[in-house]
Amino acid sequence: MEFRTLRVFVEVVRAGGFSAASGRVHATQSTISKAVRQLEDEIGVPLLNRGPAGVTLTAAGRIVFQRGQALLADRETLMTELQELAGLKRGLLRIGLPPIGSSELFAPVFTLYRQRYPGVDITLVEHGSDRLEELLRASEIDLAASLLPVSDEFDWRPVHRDPLVALMAPDAPLAQSAGPVTLADLRAMPFILFDSGFALNRIIRAACARHGFEPEVTARSSQIDFIIRLAAAGLGVAFLPRLIARARVHVPVAQVPLDEPSTDWVMATLWRRGAYLPQAARAWLEIAASRPE
Repeated sequence: MEFRTLRVFVEVVRAGGFSAASGRVHATQSTISKAVRQLEDEIGVPLLNRGPAGVTLTAAGRIVFQRGQALLADRETLMTELQELAGLKRGLLRIGLPPIGSSELFAPVFTLYRQRYPGVDITLVEHGSDRLEELLRASEIDLAASLLPVSDEFDWRPVHRDPLVALMAPDAPLAQSAGPVTLADLRAMPFILFDSGFALNRIIRAACARHGFEPEVTARSSQIDFIIRLAAAGLGVAFLPRLIARARVHVPVAQVPLDEPSTDWVMATLWRRGAYLPQAARAWLEIAASRPE
């Protein structure tokens, strides 16, 4: 059994189909289909039920998928341990960072890491927190930055805590108020949220649910500056950590403090609990911990 075909099969299952997996493994749908067929021929039983709605696992497929994930993770650990025989003169750091806050919080760490360990290759993946946790869970990255709270399957170290601010047009009525606002105050306004996969959305929606309402979402995006400009134009209210909002003062938008319990933006660095943490990843944690919050 080749690791290449096993990885293709695992990605097809995770993506829910051959077409969706093509971008993840950087191969054509035809190539992916042939690789899965090759694996099925080698094992001697079908692994997938193929249908118009996508693919589902057979009983044998479930076993191969579960064991395959473990085998792929063990392979990555083996390769990492062998690399570390030479210390950090060479090696690989696989890290996932979110679009929100990376430039403010992690660019200085990245720069210092590169200066200290120029021989270490860095594979940087950028996604929302939900997707990064999925990749970390599958051992495809060693570290991920994500918002707390997180599952007990991860260990973590705090990076930064910041309150949220509500962003709206400068002439909006609530922008003229003297103090902070709550989500209950904002319930009549359309919300501008990030794309699915961003943990900040969960924080906002959970707080709205505590007030007994579901917000009307007028727009979604993964681009911070675009979201800010939509809010500044009066399309609705958006939310950002205060640190991130203050770094965008060039946009004429009102930044109103949000007085809402349990909505602080708490960024942490995660790794799989009980898993082997490569030396290159431990070095990142040491540099990050040495910097003031």
